Amino acid sequence: MGSILIKGGRLVDPKNNVDAVRDIYVSDGVIAEMGESIDKAADRVIDAKGLVVMPGLIDLHVHFREPGFEKKETIATGSRAGAMGGFTTVCAMPNTSPVTDNAIMIEYALSPKRDAVINVLPIGAITKGQQSEELADIGQMAKAGACALSEDGKSVSDPALMKNAMRYSKMFGLPIFDHCEEISLAKGSMNAGDRASVLGLKGIGDDSEEIIVSRDIILAKATGCKLHICHISTEGSIEQVRNAKKHGLPVTAEATPHHFTLCDEDITDYDSNYKMNPPLRSRKNMEAVRQALKDNTIEVIATDHAPHHTDEKNCEFEKAANGIIGLETSFALSYTELVESGLISLDEMLMKMTAKPAEILGIDKGQLSVGSAADIAIADIDHVYAIDVDKMVSKAKNTPFGGREVKGKILYTVCGGEIIVDNGKLTR
Repeated sequence: MGSILIKGGRLVDPKNNVDAVRDIYVSDGVIAEMGESIDKAADRVIDAKGLVVMPGLIDLHVHFREPGFEKKETIATGSRAGAMGGFTTVCAMPNTSPVTDNAIMIEYALSPKRDAVINVLPIGAITKGQQSEELADIGQMAKAGACALSEDGKSVSDPALMKNAMRYSKMFGLPIFDHCEEISLAKGSMNAGDRASVLGLKGIGDDSEEIIVSRDIILAKATGCKLHICHISTEGSIEQVRNAKKHGLPVTAEATPHHFTLCDEDITDYDSNYKMNPPLRSRKNMEAVRQALKDNTIEVIATDHAPHHTDEKNCEFEKAANGIIGLETSFALSYTELVESGLISLDEMLMKMTAKPAEILGIDKGQLSVGSAADIAIADIDHVYAIDVDKMVSKAKNTPFGGREVKGKILYTVCGGEIIVDNGKLTR
């Protein structure tokens, strides 16, 4: 592992409250020196003049499908997609096959044999097989390296079981990443509203999400567990999180780029790339998500990167799999929709994609400090381009954003001192 000198970039580091032109010298995988002008020999010099240098992005919510669904994505391909998007740490959900519900599966995900090029942190399932019948071995998964617990893809149906899981999660210092969906109220394929009526599709109401958000905030209050609400999408859910924060509860929430960029009005035909869970909501809900990002009720931006094989999307809307890919588009969509629009600052956006996710995980990342791991992303925020699905490195291509014009291009991703993306191209 050689040395790298990053020269003349605009360093934006929300954790350390820095927004200034700085040089960074990397040696042996860590940041060795930072300053206004560093003149040292290096194996590689990156001219970052006119570019933004930032901590490597952190995504709390991805699906890499391995083991069991490798035709959709693998840890190797997913991690490379993450690197192309500027991510150096991602958290992989447990709805694999077999489910990641024990220490062996956690160790499998962490194995170097998986050929990850960035940090991939496995999330353990809350219940065995995600069946909502018996708690998984939370203690053993924590010991093996699980970063959090989640039943993502579904909710734990039994409130007593969920409360017990929260007790254990607190005991072992793991946050719960909460997919909030009352399945009995979610038997549809898009948001309930006028658009669903026009298309003749069965709709899903806001209450399917809000009922579980309410339940689990109540349980978090009772247990003191750290609760993180995944892919929040309704005004009612946001208001409950806002109220929980006012009362000092350890509750955080994330929003996805598709939920603050699109709404159900954007579904004009039966293109299944617009089918996701939770569904694209009403314009009013989308605007509520955007305002909650602005007032910091929503503290995290996450992708919910959900790759699917072509066959699973190239079918009737009702039968199509839920979800879209997001790692390679997240930075540009977020910058374009939130920063260029004037809703929030670049510093605020990066806080939601670096320091705050690191804080929730309790890891020493999401910042650029001397002695910290050299996890760095460099972007040209003035670069305007159209998203080209065919050029994505993810195995999957399921996204509604193909052809969309955005601003902000990741040019370099450095993870642990190794250049993984070099001038927009993968190095391995």
